[in-house]
Amino acid sequence: MIDTFNFRVYYEDTDAGGIVYHANYLKFAERARTEFLHKMGLSNQKLLQEDMAFVVSRIEIDYKRPAVLEDELTVETSVLKLGAATLTLRQDVKRDGELMSSLKVSVAVVSLSEKRPVRMPVELKEKFEKFI
Repeated sequence: MIDTFNFRVYYEDTDAGGIVYHANYLKFAERARTEFLHKMGLSNQKLLQEDMAFVVSRIEIDYKRPAVLEDELTVETSVLKLGAATLTLRQDVKRDGELMSSLKVSVAVVSLSEKRPVRMPVELKEKFEKFI
């Protein structure tokens, strides 16, 4: 299953030439991951209250085509791999179905008090399994 997040490119997202600045694709993907959590009935705030957070451990990004000011983009998020304490996601940024960039994002569930990865709670893992 794939989750989708739609948005428009704003002036603040672009460089002097009106093209989306490369680092902003990371922000787009982060927003999509946050909305992905909310759609599953989770929130970063709730995780923080439970002494947990998702921490990005690795990102690979391939830029295919430039997105520009006022483009309507979609980030498609799916789960590639689910481990005991980790999650690897694929996030594709598209414009009208055309691939603009592709990200492979690895995150770990971390205990805030212990500052180290911990096993993902079963109920959380079950929610992600639906998106593999």
